Order: sequence, then C-alpha cells, then structure tokens
Amino acid sequence: MANQVETVLTEELLPLLREERYVSIATVDHETGGTNVNAISWVFATDNAHVRFSVDNRSRIVENLKKQPLVTLTVIGAGSTYAIVGEAKVLEEKLENVPLKLALIEISVKEVRDVMFYGARITQEPKYEKTYDKEAAEKLDNQVMTAMKK
Repeated sequence: MANQVETVLTEELLPLLREERYVSIATVDHETGGTNVNAISWVFATDNAHVRFSVDNRSRIVENLKKQPLVTLTVIGAGSTYAIVGEAKVLEEKLENVPLKLALIEISVKEVRDVMFYGARITQEPKYEKTYDKEAAEKLDNQVMTAMKK
C-alpha cells in the first residue's frame, strides 16, 4: 500500500483492528493547540469506515476530541506502519456494563496511509502485557470489547 491513500480500512487492516492491540492516537490538544499523543489498546473496527475505541472518560483525549475532532491512529501490523486519519465523536460518556468510567469514541475514517519508510518491513509487532491481576485484566478486556461491539 506504499504511496497510496485509501479512504477506508484495507482488508489487511480490518482484522488487525478487530482485536485488542497497541495503537497510538494523536489529537489536537484543547489547551495548547499542539499535538497530543497517547497509547491505547481497546480498539475495534466496526466496518471498514469506522473504528471505535474506549478510554477513561476523564482522559485528555476526550476533552481534545470535543474541541477538535481530527484524529490520527497509528497502527503497526501486517509488515508495515499505517496512519488512519478521521473525525471522532463521543458516542457514550460511560459504557454500560463496564466497571470503569470509560467513554466510547468512534472515528469516521477519512484516509489510510502506509507510512513505513522506504525499503523496510516490520518483522515483529509491538507486544505488551498487563501489569495488574491477569484474571481481572482479562475480565475487564472482555467487558470493554463486548460493549464497544454493540
């Protein structure tokens, strides 16, 4: 996909965004107007034109998107690095059936770019582990992903 701009998620990206994974998100800071970058993991592509994610509803991400909805997700997978640009809106201030106060946000995808530098390929995707109670983490992850899919 190098040097191409797509308007929807490709067949390679869609399955990557249907499971919990490490993704970075860039928003416009509501106070400074500068860039704000965060790492998130609860993401889910409902179709090739929409990506949902959940974060604490007190997160700076939520405040940023309420003032300026432009967002870029960076996804590493399928041998490359992708920038997914779109407009986000808060669908729910607090997800039901989830013990934490998480907002549900949906991005309408406007463009998808392969942003990997020339002549290289990702050979190992980022991995992470939850550093708190594994059983509690798994239960929470299942609750959040189920709520995002509704």
